[in-house]
Amino acid sequence: MSGVWIFDEHGVVRLITNPTRESFEQKEPPNPGTATAPGARPRVLVYLPANQVIRSYPELEQRLTELGWTRYPNSCRPDLLQFHRSENSVHLISLPKNFANLKSFQMYDIVVKNRSFFEVRDPAA
Repeated sequence: MSGVWIFDEHGVVRLITNPTRESFEQKEPPNPGTATAPGARPRVLVYLPANQVIRSYPELEQRLTELGWTRYPNSCRPDLLQFHRSENSVHLISLPKNFANLKSFQMYDIVVKNRSFFEVRDPAA
C-alpha cells in the first residue's frame, strides 16, 4: 500500500492513499463508513460469486455464514460485531455495530480472510 501515514491527536496512525491537500485538512470522511481517510474515494464491499454489493449487516452476515463464519458473542465489546471461523481458529473479524461506520480497512480485513469471495471496489466500478 502506498500513500501517506499520519498520526491523529490520539496517536492512532492511519494511511491516506492518493493524498490531497483537502484530505489532510478534513477531520471526518465526507461519506462515513465508506472511506479509509478524509478525502478518500468511497468504497463498497462486493460479494463476488453473486456480484452483489453488500449494503447492510444482514446481507454481510448471510454471506459470511455461508462461508463458515459465525457470530461471536462478545459482551465485553457491545460496540462491535464480531465473527469467527470456529472455536479453534484465531481468525476474527471485528466490525462497528453501525454499518454506516464501516471503514475500508475493515472491508479489506473481510477480503483478506475470504480472498476469492469478496472484493473492495469504487462504487462506480
